[in-house]
Amino acid sequence: MRRLKIIAVSVLVTGALYGCSQRSEAQGPPPAAPVTVAVPLAERVVDWDDFTGRFEATSSVEVRARVGGFIQSVHFRDGDYVQRGQLLFTLDQRPAQAQLASARAALNQAQAQLTLARTNLTRSEGLLASQAVSQAEVDTNKGAVQTAEAAVASAQASVRARQLDLEFTRVTAPASGRVSDRRVDPGNVVAGGSSAADVLTTIVSSSPIYFVFEGSEALLLKYQRDARAGRSAPVRIRLQDESDFVRSGTLDFTDNAVDSASGTIRLRAVIPNGDGFLKPGMFAQARVAGAGAYDALLVPDSAIGTDQARRVVSVVNADGTVTPTPVQLGPLVDGLRVVRSGLRPTDRIIIDGLQRAMPGMKVAPTNGRIARQPRPESVPTTYAPPAATGTPAGALTQSVTVGD
Repeated sequence: MRRLKIIAVSVLVTGALYGCSQRSEAQGPPPAAPVTVAVPLAERVVDWDDFTGRFEATSSVEVRARVGGFIQSVHFRDGDYVQRGQLLFTLDQRPAQAQLASARAALNQAQAQLTLARTNLTRSEGLLASQAVSQAEVDTNKGAVQTAEAAVASAQASVRARQLDLEFTRVTAPASGRVSDRRVDPGNVVAGGSSAADVLTTIVSSSPIYFVFEGSEALLLKYQRDARAGRSAPVRIRLQDESDFVRSGTLDFTDNAVDSASGTIRLRAVIPNGDGFLKPGMFAQARVAGAGAYDALLVPDSAIGTDQARRVVSVVNADGTVTPTPVQLGPLVDGLRVVRSGLRPTDRIIIDGLQRAMPGMKVAPTNGRIARQPRPESVPTTYAPPAATGTPAGALTQSVTVGD
């Protein structure tokens, strides 16, 4: 009886398995996974190096009086734009006028002494011919003339010095630029004539303006080689509240030594500032062209996968099968990644549904299109963190496309 039960159970299990196999054969293989494919976007790009720095004035002057005295009046408003030679302060001129009058009187006295000495010399030389005076007296008169001539020259120099003191009571702008507020009001007595004199105000030039930043030694070598090859280094500037690098300039100076502690060197760019909007001390980000423009293929960053240590994109062949293709990547441009090698312009890559595609399996591709976000500027912004001081060159290089 037990044997019959075992045989019956075996027959039922065999029938169930046979039914399942029949249903599986009737259903067939699973359907192909739907994916979206597109060819890489071909663009002409240029590599840029990102930096952080501040603006500096091309000329900065501390205005001091060249003579001390009583400030009589101020001839500018705080924050004005002043021209070179424009009157800024007036000191009381009466002490300088009195000293000038005294110096002129001393000059007249010296000239009178010279005239008398020359007359005595002429008379003694006439009497010497008739032996009425001695040669010693003539020599004494010659010495008196030379002494009087020296006294006249000294008095003339004193007059010129007192004229300068009178002129220096008018404090003028030594350079054109934006003037700060007055540091001393009328009615105060100020010291002058030295670097320790009282600062009356300051003037900074506004156009052009410098942008100063630090770069690594590797970048310095690259810029120097480009300069020797005759290639200039254009610079683009973005302020804190700006989304685009809309201001442009050129790299014009590198310091004469690399800082051995940080491995960086100070660099400087000249930026036009005709409207005076940029102020010294302002913070900004700069982008310096690191290489010439070149043709590149761009793909969405989301279309790139990882195969152990390699970066790959999934290429869909003509028969619909998926083939992982190793690629060498570059910087990120408007959400698209530069592919330096490993990809052809005609390759169809999966840009959507990558998680549903397995190597070697067939997919159901739908044609799509790769596009970057349009930018209002001619060179689109590359979104990347600013380069810190001493960052290696490889970590600094970014790319953007040239033109639309």
